[in-house]
Amino acid sequence: MATIQQFPFVSVSGTPFERGMQYGQQAAQRVLGSVNLYGQTLVHLGYSEAARKRLIGFFAKEIENFAPHYVEEMRGIAQGANVTFEDVVMINARTEVLAKARAEKVEAVESEPGDGCTGALILPERSATGNLIHGQNWDWRAECADTAIVLRVRNDDGPDFLTFVEAGGLARSGFNSAGVSITANYLESDRDFTQLGVPLSLIRRKVLEQSIFSLAMKAVGTTPKSCSNNIMLGMAEGFGIDFECTTNESFPIYPGDDNLIVHANHWVSPVALTKLVDMGLGQSPDSRYRDWRVRKLLNQKDKLGREDLKAAFFDQFGAPYSVCRPPRLGSHDNLSATVAMVIMEPAVGEMEVAPLPALNQQFTRYSLTAEPQLLTR
Repeated sequence: MATIQQFPFVSVSGTPFERGMQYGQQAAQRVLGSVNLYGQTLVHLGYSEAARKRLIGFFAKEIENFAPHYVEEMRGIAQGANVTFEDVVMINARTEVLAKARAEKVEAVESEPGDGCTGALILPERSATGNLIHGQNWDWRAECADTAIVLRVRNDDGPDFLTFVEAGGLARSGFNSAGVSITANYLESDRDFTQLGVPLSLIRRKVLEQSIFSLAMKAVGTTPKSCSNNIMLGMAEGFGIDFECTTNESFPIYPGDDNLIVHANHWVSPVALTKLVDMGLGQSPDSRYRDWRVRKLLNQKDKLGREDLKAAFFDQFGAPYSVCRPPRLGSHDNLSATVAMVIMEPAVGEMEVAPLPALNQQFTRYSLTAEPQLLTR
Protein backbone atom coordinates (compact mmCIF):
# COMPACT_ATOMS: atom_id res chain seq x y z
CA MET A 1 0.00 0.00 0.00
CA ALA A 2 1.30 3.46 -0.88
CA THR A 3 2.36 5.67 2.01
CA ILE A 4 -0.35 8.11 3.02
CA GLN A 5 0.89 11.67 3.40
CA GLN A 6 0.70 13.10 6.90
CA PHE A 7 -1.06 16.42 7.46
CA PRO A 8 1.19 19.45 6.93
CA PHE A 9 1.96 21.66 9.92
CA VAL A 10 1.38 25.40 9.59
CA SER A 11 2.54 27.76 12.34
CA VAL A 12 1.61 31.46 12.26
CA SER A 13 1.93 34.58 14.41
CA GLY A 14 1.42 38.34 14.24
CA THR A 15 -1.67 40.41 13.45
CA PRO A 16 -4.75 38.66 12.04
CA PHE A 17 -3.87 39.71 8.49
CA GLU A 18 -0.22 38.68 8.93
CA ARG A 19 -1.27 35.31 10.32
CA GLY A 20 -3.57 34.82 7.37
CA MET A 21 -0.83 35.69 4.89
CA GLN A 22 1.57 33.22 6.52
CA TYR A 23 -1.17 30.56 6.56
CA GLY A 24 -2.05 31.08 2.90
CA GLN A 25 1.59 31.05 1.79
CA GLN A 26 2.50 27.91 3.77
CA ALA A 27 -0.61 25.94 2.78
CA ALA A 28 -1.27 27.39 -0.68
CA GLN A 29 -1.73 24.06 -2.49
CA ARG A 30 -4.07 22.70 0.15
CA VAL A 31 -6.09 25.92 0.27
CA LEU A 32 -6.48 25.62 -3.49
CA GLY A 33 -7.66 22.05 -2.94
CA SER A 34 -10.35 23.29 -0.55
CA VAL A 35 -11.34 25.96 -3.07
CA ASN A 36 -11.71 23.28 -5.73
CA LEU A 37 -13.96 21.28 -3.41
CA TYR A 38 -16.20 24.13 -2.24
CA GLY A 39 -15.44 27.32 -4.10
CA GLN A 40 -17.27 26.38 -7.27
CA THR A 41 -20.41 25.10 -5.54
CA LEU A 42 -22.48 28.17 -6.37
CA VAL A 43 -21.21 28.17 -9.95
CA HIS A 44 -22.48 24.62 -10.33
CA LEU A 45 -25.83 25.76 -8.95
CA GLY A 46 -26.14 28.34 -11.72
CA TYR A 47 -25.38 31.52 -9.79
CA SER A 48 -24.00 34.38 -11.85
CA GLU A 49 -20.81 36.09 -10.72
CA ALA A 50 -22.81 39.07 -9.44
CA ALA A 51 -25.20 36.81 -7.51
CA ARG A 52 -22.29 34.87 -6.00
CA LYS A 53 -20.65 38.09 -4.85
CA ARG A 54 -23.89 39.29 -3.25
CA LEU A 55 -24.39 36.00 -1.40
CA ILE A 56 -20.80 35.74 -0.18
CA GLY A 57 -20.82 39.44 0.69
CA PHE A 58 -23.82 38.85 2.93
CA PHE A 59 -21.91 36.26 4.93
CA ALA A 60 -18.73 38.30 5.01
CA LYS A 61 -20.75 41.07 6.64
CA GLU A 62 -22.26 38.66 9.16
CA ILE A 63 -18.78 37.32 9.99
CA GLU A 64 -17.47 40.87 10.41
CA ASN A 65 -20.30 41.65 12.82
CA PHE A 66 -19.40 38.54 14.86
CA ALA A 67 -15.61 39.04 14.92
CA PRO A 68 -13.98 41.58 12.57
CA HIS A 69 -10.52 40.01 12.88
CA TYR A 70 -11.81 36.82 11.23
CA VAL A 71 -12.43 38.78 8.03
CA GLU A 72 -8.91 40.24 8.20
CA GLU A 73 -7.45 36.78 8.64
CA MET A 74 -9.48 35.44 5.71
CA ARG A 75 -8.26 38.30 3.51
CA GLY A 76 -4.71 37.39 4.48
CA ILE A 77 -5.28 33.71 3.65
CA ALA A 78 -6.69 34.66 0.26
CA GLN A 79 -3.77 36.93 -0.57
CA GLY A 80 -1.17 34.47 0.70
CA ALA A 81 -2.64 31.53 -1.24
CA ASN A 82 -3.51 33.61 -4.31
CA VAL A 83 -7.21 32.76 -4.22
CA THR A 84 -10.22 35.05 -3.90
CA PHE A 85 -11.55 36.31 -0.58
CA GLU A 86 -14.96 34.95 -1.61
CA ASP A 87 -13.48 31.47 -1.92
CA VAL A 88 -12.08 31.62 1.62
CA VAL A 89 -15.43 32.79 2.99
CA MET A 90 -17.05 29.86 1.19
CA ILE A 91 -14.66 27.37 2.81
CA ASN A 92 -15.53 28.74 6.25
CA ALA A 93 -19.27 29.17 5.74
CA ARG A 94 -20.18 26.52 3.17
CA THR A 95 -23.08 25.06 5.20
CA GLU A 96 -24.61 28.46 5.82
CA VAL A 97 -24.06 29.68 2.24
CA LEU A 98 -25.84 26.61 0.92
CA ALA A 99 -28.67 27.14 3.41
CA LYS A 100 -29.30 30.63 2.07
CA ALA A 101 -28.93 29.37 -1.49
CA ARG A 102 -31.54 26.75 -0.69
CA ALA A 103 -33.92 29.46 0.46
CA GLU A 104 -33.40 31.38 -2.77
CA LYS A 105 -33.40 28.44 -5.21
CA VAL A 106 -35.28 25.64 -3.50
CA GLU A 107 -35.33 23.34 -6.50
CA ALA A 108 -31.60 23.62 -7.16
CA VAL A 109 -29.97 22.83 -3.84
CA GLU A 110 -29.64 19.64 -1.87
CA SER A 111 -28.24 19.56 1.64
CA GLU A 112 -24.60 18.77 2.20
CA PRO A 113 -23.67 15.22 3.06
CA GLY A 114 -23.37 14.97 6.84
CA ASP A 115 -19.95 14.57 8.37
CA GLY A 116 -20.36 11.41 10.46
CA CYS A 117 -17.84 11.52 13.29
CA THR A 118 -17.54 9.81 16.64
CA GLY A 119 -16.13 11.84 19.53
CA ALA A 120 -15.08 10.91 23.05
CA LEU A 121 -13.74 12.56 26.16
CA ILE A 122 -12.01 10.82 29.09
CA LEU A 123 -12.01 12.67 32.41
CA PRO A 124 -8.85 12.63 34.58
CA GLU A 125 -10.47 10.11 36.95
CA ARG A 126 -10.24 7.50 34.16
CA SER A 127 -7.01 8.70 32.57
CA ALA A 128 -3.77 6.78 33.04
CA THR A 129 -1.84 10.07 33.11
CA GLY A 130 -4.35 11.91 35.29
CA ASN A 131 -4.99 14.31 32.39
CA LEU A 132 -8.14 14.79 30.35
CA ILE A 133 -7.98 13.09 26.94
CA HIS A 134 -10.25 14.24 24.11
CA GLY A 135 -10.54 12.85 20.60
CA GLN A 136 -12.57 12.26 17.47
CA ASN A 137 -12.81 10.35 14.23
CA TRP A 138 -13.78 12.87 11.55
CA ASP A 139 -15.87 11.30 8.79
CA TRP A 140 -16.28 13.35 5.63
CA ARG A 141 -15.15 13.36 2.02
CA ALA A 142 -12.14 11.08 1.56
CA GLU A 143 -10.39 13.64 -0.66
CA CYS A 144 -10.14 15.99 2.34
CA ALA A 145 -7.18 13.88 3.47
CA ASP A 146 -5.36 15.92 0.81
CA THR A 147 -6.75 19.30 1.85
CA ALA A 148 -6.53 19.30 5.66
CA ILE A 149 -3.72 20.71 7.80
CA VAL A 150 -2.77 21.18 11.45
CA LEU A 151 -2.58 24.89 12.28
CA ARG A 152 -0.78 26.46 15.25
CA VAL A 153 -1.62 30.07 16.04
CA ARG A 154 0.65 32.16 18.22
CA ASN A 155 -1.86 34.64 19.54
CA ASP A 156 -0.92 38.12 20.75
CA ASP A 157 -4.41 38.68 22.17
CA GLY A 158 -5.47 35.44 23.83
CA PRO A 159 -4.23 31.87 24.22
CA ASP A 160 -2.18 30.10 21.58
CA PHE A 161 -4.03 27.22 19.98
CA LEU A 162 -3.61 24.15 17.80
CA THR A 163 -6.37 23.01 15.41
CA PHE A 164 -6.91 20.31 12.83
CA VAL A 165 -8.78 22.02 9.99
CA GLU A 166 -9.49 22.02 6.28
CA ALA A 167 -7.01 24.36 4.61
CA GLY A 168 -8.46 27.85 4.39
CA GLY A 169 -10.67 27.27 7.43
CA LEU A 170 -10.13 29.05 10.74
CA ALA A 171 -10.77 26.10 13.08
CA ARG A 172 -12.21 22.62 13.52
CA SER A 173 -11.02 20.25 16.27
CA GLY A 174 -8.38 21.56 18.63
CA PHE A 175 -7.29 22.94 21.98
CA ASN A 176 -5.62 26.03 23.38
CA SER A 177 -2.91 26.88 25.88
CA ALA A 178 -5.58 27.58 28.51
CA GLY A 179 -6.58 23.90 28.33
CA VAL A 180 -9.89 24.33 26.46
CA SER A 181 -10.51 21.59 23.86
CA ILE A 182 -13.24 21.13 21.26
CA THR A 183 -14.56 18.57 18.80
CA ALA A 184 -17.79 18.80 16.84
CA ASN A 185 -19.96 16.52 14.74
CA TYR A 186 -23.05 16.49 12.59
CA LEU A 187 -26.59 16.49 13.96
CA GLU A 188 -29.79 17.20 12.09
CA SER A 189 -33.22 18.35 13.29
CA ASP A 190 -36.47 19.77 11.97
CA ARG A 191 -35.37 23.26 13.03
CA ASP A 192 -32.42 23.38 10.64
CA PHE A 193 -32.15 26.26 8.17
CA THR A 194 -35.19 28.07 9.54
CA GLN A 195 -32.88 30.98 10.41
CA LEU A 196 -29.38 32.14 9.55
CA GLY A 197 -26.68 32.16 12.20
CA VAL A 198 -22.94 32.37 12.71
CA PRO A 199 -20.99 29.81 10.65
CA LEU A 200 -20.18 26.75 12.73
CA SER A 201 -16.47 26.90 11.93
CA LEU A 202 -16.27 30.37 13.46
CA ILE A 203 -18.03 29.27 16.65
CA ARG A 204 -15.33 26.61 16.99
CA ARG A 205 -12.68 29.26 16.44
CA LYS A 206 -14.31 31.49 19.06
CA VAL A 207 -14.07 28.64 21.57
CA LEU A 208 -10.33 28.26 20.93
CA GLU A 209 -9.80 31.97 21.59
CA GLN A 210 -11.22 31.74 25.12
CA SER A 211 -8.94 31.57 28.14
CA ILE A 212 -11.91 31.06 30.48
CA PHE A 213 -13.89 27.85 30.09
CA SER A 214 -17.25 29.36 31.01
CA LEU A 215 -16.87 31.80 28.10
CA ALA A 216 -16.15 28.88 25.77
CA MET A 217 -19.42 27.31 26.90
CA LYS A 218 -21.18 30.63 26.36
CA ALA A 219 -19.88 30.82 22.78
CA VAL A 220 -21.34 27.39 22.06
CA GLY A 221 -24.58 27.69 23.95
CA THR A 222 -25.73 31.20 23.08
CA THR A 223 -24.52 31.90 19.53
CA PRO A 224 -27.36 31.58 16.97
CA LYS A 225 -26.77 28.91 14.34
CA SER A 226 -28.20 28.03 10.95
CA CYS A 227 -28.34 24.32 11.65
CA SER A 228 -27.83 21.69 14.33
CA ASN A 229 -24.42 20.55 15.51
CA ASN A 230 -22.98 18.55 18.39
CA ILE A 231 -20.10 20.26 20.19
CA MET A 232 -17.98 18.56 22.85
CA LEU A 233 -15.84 20.71 25.15
CA GLY A 234 -13.05 19.70 27.50
CA MET A 235 -11.29 21.57 30.28
CA ALA A 236 -7.78 20.44 31.19
CA GLU A 237 -8.47 20.99 34.89
CA GLY A 238 -10.85 18.06 34.74
CA PHE A 239 -14.28 18.83 33.30
CA GLY A 240 -16.07 17.97 30.10
CA ILE A 241 -19.49 18.70 28.66
CA ASP A 242 -21.31 18.02 25.40
CA PHE A 243 -23.83 20.39 23.84
CA GLU A 244 -26.41 19.09 21.39
CA CYS A 245 -27.20 22.35 19.60
CA THR A 246 -30.04 23.31 17.35
CA THR A 247 -30.48 26.72 15.77
CA ASN A 248 -31.68 28.54 18.89
CA GLU A 249 -31.20 26.17 21.80
CA SER A 250 -28.57 23.86 23.30
CA PHE A 251 -28.98 20.75 25.42
CA PRO A 252 -26.13 19.75 27.77
CA ILE A 253 -24.93 16.20 28.26
CA TYR A 254 -22.61 15.52 31.21
CA PRO A 255 -20.09 12.72 31.71
CA GLY A 256 -21.65 9.47 32.90
CA ASP A 257 -20.76 7.50 36.01
CA ASP A 258 -17.95 5.99 33.94
CA ASN A 259 -16.34 9.48 33.63
CA LEU A 260 -16.72 9.37 29.84
CA ILE A 261 -18.59 11.31 27.21
CA VAL A 262 -19.10 9.54 23.88
CA HIS A 263 -21.20 10.98 21.05
CA ALA A 264 -21.93 10.04 17.46
CA ASN A 265 -24.58 11.57 15.17
CA HIS A 266 -27.97 11.10 16.80
CA TRP A 267 -29.70 13.15 19.46
CA VAL A 268 -29.36 11.72 22.97
CA SER A 269 -30.70 14.40 25.34
CA PRO A 270 -34.16 13.34 26.58
CA VAL A 271 -35.14 17.01 26.75
CA ALA A 272 -34.10 17.62 23.15
CA LEU A 273 -36.02 14.57 21.97
CA THR A 274 -39.25 15.93 23.47
CA LYS A 275 -38.80 19.23 21.58
CA LEU A 276 -37.49 18.36 18.11
CA VAL A 277 -37.35 15.61 15.50
CA ASP A 278 -34.06 13.84 14.71
CA MET A 279 -33.80 14.09 10.92
CA GLY A 280 -30.33 12.61 10.52
CA LEU A 281 -30.76 8.89 11.12
CA GLY A 282 -31.63 8.16 7.52
CA GLN A 283 -28.20 9.43 6.60
CA SER A 284 -26.30 7.95 9.59
CA PRO A 285 -28.17 4.87 10.86
CA ASP A 286 -24.85 3.43 12.08
CA SER A 287 -24.66 6.25 14.62
CA ARG A 288 -26.83 4.13 16.94
CA TYR A 289 -24.02 1.64 17.53
CA ARG A 290 -20.89 3.71 16.94
CA ASP A 291 -21.11 5.54 20.27
CA TRP A 292 -22.11 2.29 22.01
CA ARG A 293 -19.07 0.50 20.58
CA VAL A 294 -16.59 3.20 21.65
CA ARG A 295 -17.99 3.34 25.18
CA LYS A 296 -18.03 -0.49 25.42
CA LEU A 297 -14.40 -0.74 24.33
CA LEU A 298 -13.23 2.04 26.63
CA ASN A 299 -15.00 0.49 29.61
CA GLN A 300 -13.02 -2.74 29.22
CA LYS A 301 -10.17 -1.03 31.10
CA ASP A 302 -10.09 0.92 34.34
CA LYS A 303 -7.40 3.45 33.39
CA LEU A 304 -7.19 4.78 29.85
CA GLY A 305 -4.47 6.42 27.80
CA ARG A 306 -4.18 7.85 24.30
CA GLU A 307 -3.52 4.37 22.86
CA ASP A 308 -6.74 3.05 24.39
CA LEU A 309 -8.76 5.83 22.79
CA LYS A 310 -7.05 5.13 19.47
CA ALA A 311 -7.89 1.43 19.77
CA ALA A 312 -11.57 2.24 20.35
CA PHE A 313 -11.61 4.63 17.39
CA PHE A 314 -10.00 1.98 15.15
CA ASP A 315 -13.03 -0.28 15.75
CA GLN A 316 -14.27 -2.09 12.62
CA PHE A 317 -17.61 -3.41 13.95
CA GLY A 318 -20.23 -3.05 11.20
CA ALA A 319 -17.65 -2.14 8.52
CA PRO A 320 -17.77 -0.25 6.25
CA TYR A 321 -20.37 1.57 8.40
CA SER A 322 -18.01 1.46 11.36
CA VAL A 323 -16.39 3.79 13.88
CA CYS A 324 -13.32 3.76 11.64
CA ARG A 325 -14.73 4.09 8.15
CA PRO A 326 -12.78 2.94 5.07
CA PRO A 327 -13.42 4.93 1.87
CA ARG A 328 -16.84 4.05 0.45
CA LEU A 329 -19.57 5.73 -1.54
CA GLY A 330 -21.44 8.17 0.66
CA SER A 331 -25.01 9.40 0.66
CA HIS A 332 -24.36 12.06 -2.02
CA ASP A 333 -22.24 9.96 -4.44
CA ASN A 334 -19.05 11.30 -2.89
CA LEU A 335 -16.36 9.01 -1.51
CA SER A 336 -16.82 9.08 2.26
CA ALA A 337 -14.26 7.96 4.84
CA THR A 338 -12.84 8.59 8.27
CA VAL A 339 -10.56 11.37 7.05
CA ALA A 340 -8.63 11.76 10.30
CA MET A 341 -8.31 10.46 13.83
CA VAL A 342 -7.48 13.25 16.29
CA ILE A 343 -6.32 12.53 19.87
CA MET A 344 -5.62 15.46 22.24
CA GLU A 345 -4.14 15.82 25.71
CA PRO A 346 -4.45 19.56 26.31
CA ALA A 347 -2.63 19.60 29.67
CA VAL A 348 0.63 18.67 27.93
CA GLY A 349 -0.11 20.69 24.79
CA GLU A 350 -0.13 17.74 22.37
CA MET A 351 -2.34 16.45 19.55
CA GLU A 352 -1.80 13.21 17.63
CA VAL A 353 -3.38 12.92 14.19
CA ALA A 354 -3.53 10.08 11.62
CA PRO A 355 -4.89 10.59 8.08
CA LEU A 356 -7.29 7.95 6.72
CA PRO A 357 -6.90 5.70 9.78
CA ALA A 358 -8.77 2.77 8.22
CA LEU A 359 -5.87 2.54 5.76
CA ASN A 360 -3.04 4.00 7.85
CA GLN A 361 -2.08 3.73 11.52
CA GLN A 362 0.81 6.16 11.53
CA PHE A 363 0.33 9.30 13.60
CA THR A 364 2.12 12.63 13.77
CA ARG A 365 2.37 14.35 17.14
CA TYR A 366 1.82 18.11 16.94
CA SER A 367 2.55 20.47 19.79
CA LEU A 368 1.96 24.00 21.04
CA THR A 369 5.67 24.29 21.78
CA ALA A 370 7.63 21.77 19.66
CA GLU A 371 7.98 20.73 16.05
CA PRO A 372 5.89 17.83 14.68
CA GLN A 373 7.13 14.31 15.40
CA LEU A 374 6.27 11.26 13.27
CA LEU A 375 5.22 8.36 15.51
CA THR A 376 5.25 4.63 14.78
CA ARG A 377 2.88 2.07 16.19
